[in-house]
Amino acid sequence: MDYTEITLEEEGLFKGRIIEVHRDRVRLPDGSESLREIVEHHGGVGVLPVDDSGMAYCVRQYRYAFGEHVLEIPAGKLELGEDPLDCAVRELGEETGFTAARFISLGRAYPSPGYCHEILYIYLALGLTPGKAHPDAGEFLDVERHSLDELVSMAMDNTLTDAKTVIAVLKAKRYLEQEGR
Repeated sequence: MDYTEITLEEEGLFKGRIIEVHRDRVRLPDGSESLREIVEHHGGVGVLPVDDSGMAYCVRQYRYAFGEHVLEIPAGKLELGEDPLDCAVRELGEETGFTAARFISLGRAYPSPGYCHEILYIYLALGLTPGKAHPDAGEFLDVERHSLDELVSMAMDNTLTDAKTVIAVLKAKRYLEQEGR
């Protein structure tokens, strides 16, 4: 059965620097109507750098929305129309200083498809060359080095709680195992 909902009306509620919010009136498959509140976002990119010895690099930064310091893969928001790979290269350099010989796409993810239109593009970076990090103004973070096995354990015991990071770690682990690493 086709469960597609048809937009009847869209009402803009908020337009900010990073997100827009609108409320839509929709027709449901049974003919009734309902409301949907949607957050629009240009999307983002996350990249998990893994060195030749199998060590992965993450960043720890304070996340105001949760009031916590969160361990995450280097990541950032896409500019309107920006290619996700270009964003991955930029964010890797800004947050860790690394450049990479290879970027492998680990796919995309919808972080909260019930209300948010954001798409996250996730990459694995290999063949790392160190350099000097240059975070954006107002961005404060520490780079941490962990084994992939440690990160998988942290994902499984909920020490690692950032969704894009959990996805990247599990997919990178599988990809590297299949490559024989």
